[in-house]
Amino acid sequence: MKDVLIQYMKRFSDLSEAELRKLTVDVPVATFKKGTILLHQGEVPDKCYFVLKGCVRLYAVDENGNENTYNFFTEEQSATIFNQHTPDKGSPYSLSCLEDCTLVVGDLSTEQEAYDMHPVLEDLTRKMIEEDLGAMRDDFSSFISSTPEERYHALVGKRPDLIDRVPQYQLASYLGIKPESLSRIKKRSVANHLRIVD
Repeated sequence: MKDVLIQYMKRFSDLSEAELRKLTVDVPVATFKKGTILLHQGEVPDKCYFVLKGCVRLYAVDENGNENTYNFFTEEQSATIFNQHTPDKGSPYSLSCLEDCTLVVGDLSTEQEAYDMHPVLEDLTRKMIEEDLGAMRDDFSSFISSTPEERYHALVGKRPDLIDRVPQYQLASYLGIKPESLSRIKKRSVANHLRIVD
């Protein structure tokens, strides 16, 4: 299962596969059942995660009790809440497993020790975070300047697996629309596709 992590790390490093395997030999991997809450909203995050298999949802419950979905993390993505800059350090989000998951589990309290033992790891982590932040910035810019239908088509183009892996009401929340609006968009999309095929 760590092969997924090693292949991902290759994108950010010139190290050989043997060196990467040595680097990840002590990396803790754990399995979590579908429905497991990895982090509750309001808790102080002490772990970071990297998805080897499965799907993790990032969401929050507002003051009216409504759940709002902000992201889904699947294979080769990190699911980490960085909020050390906030006064109370409590997470504004929850993380939950939408499927049975196999995750790399990092301990934020020992992060610096790991970097001291393996200096190359800090550079790797920085490059990974920079890529994640760049992708999030691009996604946010695209989101605020697009229509719901454009958001749906962008999702189908970039992350088609989510369409079947994620409950439709959560997908609708992620796209910033109501479930019935998502149903209409999907029907129009299918109808347009059939017209093109004909």
